[in-house]
Amino acid sequence: MIDKGSFVRIRKTLLKPEERSKNLPKETSLVPFKMWVKGFLLEDADLFDIVKIKTITNRIETGRLKEVFPKYKHDYGDFIPEILEMNQIILQDLKDDNNE
Repeated sequence: MIDKGSFVRIRKTLLKPEERSKNLPKETSLVPFKMWVKGFLLEDADLFDIVKIKTITNRIETGRLKEVFPKYKHDYGDFIPEILEMNQIILQDLKDDNNE
């Protein structure tokens, strides 16, 4: 059981495949259009239940409970050595400009 007030992430289907625009690529038009929203659970629930949440902006949203205390899963990609080298060149150029 997940307690009321827990910070959660829900998934909500906005458009079914047949409701989507006909101008989309075929692969895109075959899948539903969904959104994920984070907020505070308004009632006790179990994972995968249909629930209501209150978002940080005070909107009430309904959807399927997918995750409790969701993690941030983004990053800025792989390390690129050339960017570090460019950084050093730029910093050196800025330092040299101060001496003129």
